[in-house]
Amino acid sequence: MKITVVCANGRVGQLITKEALQRGLDVTAVVRGENRSAAPRYISRDVLDLTALDLKGFDVVVDAFGAWTEETLPLHSVSLKVLCDALSGTDTRLMVVGGAGSLYVNREHTACVADGPDFPDMFKPLAAAMAKSAAL
Repeated sequence: MKITVVCANGRVGQLITKEALQRGLDVTAVVRGENRSAAPRYISRDVLDLTALDLKGFDVVVDAFGAWTEETLPLHSVSLKVLCDALSGTDTRLMVVGGAGSLYVNREHTACVADGPDFPDMFKPLAAAMAKSAAL
C-alpha cells in the first residue's frame, strides 16, 4: 500500500511514518523543508500548496497537520479543505489525525468529549477547531 503522511516532520507525523514503515508500507513524507522523518521519499511542499498531482497514485493520505496557537487554529479547516479538494473525485482515502476532544459522545452528535466537565480548558480551543474542520 502506498501512503503519504502530510506534515511528516511533526511529532505525530514522525510517529505515523515510523509505524507505517515498520508495517511494510510504501511511505512518502510531505514536509515543508528538509525531510526529518524516516520516510525514504518525500515531497517538499507546504500543506496549503498541495495539489491533486502531488497526491496522485497514493492509496491513503494521512493528514497529521497540527496547529496549537489561537492564531493558527483556523488552519485546521483551511488545510483540510486543501486536501479534500485535491483528493475529490479520486479513490484515495484521507485519514485525519485529531484529538479525542472533538469526538461525539452521543447518538445525536450534539455533545463532544470536550464538553465534559473534566476536559482541560487548555485543549478546548483545539478540540473546537478540529470539530469545525471535521464538519466540512
